[in-house]
Amino acid sequence: MKTPDWRHISHGREIPTENYSDQPFLTHTDDGAWVCTVTTGPGHEGVSGQHVVSVRSDDRGRTWSAPIDVEPSAGPEASYAVLTKVPSGRLYVFYNHNSDNQRAVKADNPPYENGLCMRVDSIGYYVFKFSDDHGRSWSANRYPIDVRAFEIDRNNADRGKVRYFWNVGRPFMHNSALYVSLHKVGGFGEGFFTSSEGVLLRSENILTETDPTKITWATLPDGERGIRSPQGGGPIAEEHSYSVLSDGSFYVVYRTTDGHPAFAYSRDEGHTWSAPDYQKFANGRMMKHPRAANFAWRLQNGKYLYWFHNHGGTWYEDRNPVWLCGGVEQDGPDGKIIAWSQPEIFLYDDDTYVRMSYPDLIEDQSEVWISETQKDQARTHRVPPEFMAALWNRTPADAITRRDLILEFDGTTPIPSSIAAPTLPEFTQRDVSLAYMGQGNLRTGFSIDLSLRIASLNPGQVLLDTRTPTGKGFALIVNEFGFIEIMLQDGHTENHWAVDPGVIRANQCHHLTAIVDAGPHIISFVVDGVLCDGSTSRKYGWGRFSPQLRHVNGSETLAINSAVTSLRIYSRALLTGEAIANHRVLA
Repeated sequence: MKTPDWRHISHGREIPTENYSDQPFLTHTDDGAWVCTVTTGPGHEGVSGQHVVSVRSDDRGRTWSAPIDVEPSAGPEASYAVLTKVPSGRLYVFYNHNSDNQRAVKADNPPYENGLCMRVDSIGYYVFKFSDDHGRSWSANRYPIDVRAFEIDRNNADRGKVRYFWNVGRPFMHNSALYVSLHKVGGFGEGFFTSSEGVLLRSENILTETDPTKITWATLPDGERGIRSPQGGGPIAEEHSYSVLSDGSFYVVYRTTDGHPAFAYSRDEGHTWSAPDYQKFANGRMMKHPRAANFAWRLQNGKYLYWFHNHGGTWYEDRNPVWLCGGVEQDGPDGKIIAWSQPEIFLYDDDTYVRMSYPDLIEDQSEVWISETQKDQARTHRVPPEFMAALWNRTPADAITRRDLILEFDGTTPIPSSIAAPTLPEFTQRDVSLAYMGQGNLRTGFSIDLSLRIASLNPGQVLLDTRTPTGKGFALIVNEFGFIEIMLQDGHTENHWAVDPGVIRANQCHHLTAIVDAGPHIISFVVDGVLCDGSTSRKYGWGRFSPQLRHVNGSETLAINSAVTSLRIYSRALLTGEAIANHRVLA
């Protein structure tokens, strides 16, 4: 049974690759096609045979040409390509190339035996090739870029004689110059890269010069250090993603191992940067993000999209689901800044170990498409316009969300202590399309939206309850730690998730939305217009529930505590933005 949820990655359009696939980056061509470059290979990431290919599509990713080698699989490692088109229509692809075919690099011992790392896809030279036939073929020669040595290079184990680096940042143009990102690496050890920082390679003549040997480059920022993690943070600052704001300022966001993404602004075209800080939502709360790509894109309408994973991990894991924020420009103390909305779930896979990452964005015919890869399959995904509208909180500020509202007490009259329980959607059904008639997930959900003023947070208090004597149904209770949590039970399995500590206080008015999303099987809470993110007490503000949970319909009666002053139940999972809109009305 095909999943009915567009957010499931299976709905994407596949990009052809070999076994390994990474960084499916896209651009338009002047003959109306899309070209995508991918790092691919017959094995897994980092092994011999890794190389760069390109593919073309004339129908917006429905079908693709056979892969064309930018570099052959039989040559030295070629990796981590990014792509751009200059005004003449020429395409440039930039990538790592192990041109000296070095088979090992000095590394920490441990974890590398004898102090040698045999993975060699992040050393060598940063090079480019070009295409003058819209990506149907690439120049026979590759051209190395002269990258200025920084302190991090001279301090590496080879004293800079061998450079360690790679790149995932998309090139961008500004004031007749092209800027290409690069991530300098200080060493190899635990976690592969042990230190890193970001630089920009600026060419003043590549947009007009046709002779590749005459293209010139400068390395920014000025001085000896690249863009690093915030003061007090760890040694990792990498995978920088850049945007140019309407006033010409540069904005960059990048990953750290501090549990938060970092950002900075440049007001002088990359020569200097503001002190790095951890990325924040518009309300000032710090975002959470692990050691994974987090990218921002400026759209043609002047707004921004931001891809991240919304949890406080410090390692490479847990890149599923993907969340998106919408950004708008605001005036800052010394130039434009981006204010970010609270996030929505964008993509997910049922296998929680699948890691979607390394996205790119392309706009075509007023539609936005985002690519991603799980390292063995690359896809493109259309972003529905109504979903993007929610990212910028375009829901009416003076109206309650009414779609799929199945129960409502608006607070103008007292709420009864018990009412007939609404029937909520089932989460699974038997899939008769399968020979063995196994489980089919319906990708439904429900939401509880209420206002409350609770006199105390003593454990055991029940705010809402449809449970039968055997526990079947749902309940909103005060748990043993004094936090409000939702309980879900179908007679076979039971699930719990609580709000963040401290967000609900006794004898204060609060607005709470519990969102049970049976697409990715995630429970989230929005309290007083803020999506719970775990605060400082836990890595996640959202939690998973069992995909085997069939439904939460229990007793025919819904019991309601007098602390609840308004109540709405929806037969679907609300968007974060819809919950926030409800709060704005009720606040």
